[in-house]
Amino acid sequence: METESHTAAAPGCAVIIVSYHTGPCLMDCIHAALGERAAREVVVVDNGNPPEVVAALEDMAASEPRLALVTGHGNVGFGKACNFGAAATTSPYLLLLNPDSVLCPGSLDGAMTQLRTRPDIALYTIRIENPDGSEQRGCRRNLMTPWTCLVEATGLHRLGFRRINLNDTPPPTALTEVECISGSFMLFPRPFFEKIGGMDEDYFLHMEDVDTCLRVRKAGGSIWFDPSFAAVHVQGTSEATKLYIERQKTKGGTLYFAKHFGGWANPLVALVNLTLWLRFGLIALRLGLKR
Repeated sequence: METESHTAAAPGCAVIIVSYHTGPCLMDCIHAALGERAAREVVVVDNGNPPEVVAALEDMAASEPRLALVTGHGNVGFGKACNFGAAATTSPYLLLLNPDSVLCPGSLDGAMTQLRTRPDIALYTIRIENPDGSEQRGCRRNLMTPWTCLVEATGLHRLGFRRINLNDTPPPTALTEVECISGSFMLFPRPFFEKIGGMDEDYFLHMEDVDTCLRVRKAGGSIWFDPSFAAVHVQGTSEATKLYIERQKTKGGTLYFAKHFGGWANPLVALVNLTLWLRFGLIALRLGLKR
């Protein structure tokens, strides 16, 4: 009876999972989400999967009342697909969950219990782990500015300069405010998600999470990292090539700097953009030589 009462009091959450040729990990992600009582709605937004995967998802949705499939729109990009999923739900909280992220049992239920007592939190995440249990790069970060990006890209952090990623620093042992988090697990109160206009649909893939964190902070919201709960982010399950992903990261970075830091007209941004495209060129060359 105590468990049932506690569950009834906890606010409901809609889990939005955007999938594009994710592979078998997608089913692990869905089953783990459905294993959380707080997941009142689980929406899979199909940005492009093989017909047999879509058929399997349709069968799952037909037998599981909490599961819905949004499909037929093609690959519209990650941010726009997240907004599609959010629009298809009504729960007071929204979790944007990567399709290759698998919740550890009880993580979403615990997170929702935490958020019930912290209405001041605008964006929340948990510990994102590699399959070996280590904290994943990008899980908690400093805000991405032209300077911190240059420090990260050139290795200047080895000289003590402030960098972006914090996974090599001692992890917090309690709920801690941070500047930026990974898009693999982003949990919002719905009113704040709507306040910032949802995800910026100008980003097709990558950097939309960093943009979202900056917009949350500009809107007066706080971002929090909770080490008490975890999800395993498998990564590398999509059929998208490494070169394609790196190109999207670079395009996303230049778009982010154009939106928030003056773009190419800012000399520091111009230097950072050139560094990013040079890095991409070197990666492309290295991948080409491996063929």
